Amino acid sequence: MIKINEVNKYFDKEIVIQGFVDNIRNLQYVQFVILRDDTGKVQMTIEKEDEKNKELVSIIDSLSLESTLKVKCIVKEAPKVKLGGVELIPLSIEVTSTSLSELPIDLKFKDNSLRETRLDYRFLDLRRTENNLLFKCQSYIESMMREYWYNNGYVEIHTPKISAKSAESGAEQFKLDYFGEEAVLSQSPQFYKQMAMASNFGKVFEIGPVFRAENSHTSYHATEILMLDAEISWIDSYEDVMDEEENWIRYFMTKLKEKYGEEIKNVYGVEVSDVSNKFPRISFEDAKKIIKDEYNYVGEKDDDLERKEEELICKYVKKKYNSDFVFITNFPYSARSFYVMKDENGVTQTYDLLFKGVEITSGAKREHRADVLERQIIEKGLNPKDLEFYIEFFKYGCPPHGGFGVGLGRIMMQIFEIDNIREATFIYRGPTRLNP
Repeated sequence: MIKINEVNKYFDKEIVIQGFVDNIRNLQYVQFVILRDDTGKVQMTIEKEDEKNKELVSIIDSLSLESTLKVKCIVKEAPKVKLGGVELIPLSIEVTSTSLSELPIDLKFKDNSLRETRLDYRFLDLRRTENNLLFKCQSYIESMMREYWYNNGYVEIHTPKISAKSAESGAEQFKLDYFGEEAVLSQSPQFYKQMAMASNFGKVFEIGPVFRAENSHTSYHATEILMLDAEISWIDSYEDVMDEEENWIRYFMTKLKEKYGEEIKNVYGVEVSDVSNKFPRISFEDAKKIIKDEYNYVGEKDDDLERKEEELICKYVKKKYNSDFVFITNFPYSARSFYVMKDENGVTQTYDLLFKGVEITSGAKREHRADVLERQIIEKGLNPKDLEFYIEFFKYGCPPHGGFGVGLGRIMMQIFEIDNIREATFIYRGPTRLNP
């Protein structure tokens, strides 16, 4: 089967092509039908006065938009046609499916339909050109992420998504009955990534779902998230983790810009970020000071950055360093999990990576000494007995290690400058959305 982006290879030849009916212009003497598949759009032209087209004209007269066709046609070069200078002259048309005449959402102008209605009919909403491009790019980005990891000695792992109830810190957990025992959906592969380090895997990564039972309705939260996680052994500092993440991002962002940069600019009006320069690194304490001095703003949290502060420090970094990325380092221990490492002064070896005003990553050097971990568990007010299985990983020797986790939805949001994670996720799950 010939795809639409290939038809210009077949001028003056007979081919068979299939697609959705994107648009029909039914004029006095001619019919123009725009066909669409996942590779693009093409114009089909039917001359009404040609007696042999009588049946074809009748088919188009009764056809509804978004129906699907199988067309036997001749490909003609047509420089005046805006869609690639190509025109299809049909010999036969088969209607392979018929759409209802009234669509529940507007596929031409998305703002004419409420977002929630579009999410109800996501299978239709995804037909829009920009969504088709978005998820092609997501697929390509993931393949380039994997390519970097495979090329640099990582092992891909698949951690369980059903776990025994534990004292894992962070957001609330989704609970479920597991043959009479209480279990939870995994919030993170963190513990198992560290188990892999104790197992001498060296470097690991995972691309998989995690679940956060946060009743949050912001534009950048979801309850089911596709996470990109990596962990590496034999590091000296969290600087090594930042170096590795930066190299990884530079790799897949450069590949994306090379392959899809022009198309993204044409469809979204967005330039893929330049990642050729080193990402700035600013301590948490300095970031707070910059935000206050430059923008006269003081956030409500003493130990973390709120959304407004993330936006402001990114604005500053863009102006001073011309970078869309910035590492914020050394967060207070009160805002971090028990398993992060602190230096001799009690400063955490942690960081967040911000991208165009939104945090996309948390990373750190981990604490790998069992006795220190037990002490930090107690410091955080947790019960060591609830984490006995985890502490076991570190009782028989474990290399110094660290890693990071990245939400794919947030990366897609920020690359394409989409205002809501609901639009950057294939099927969104949130506190009020369990369908489709």
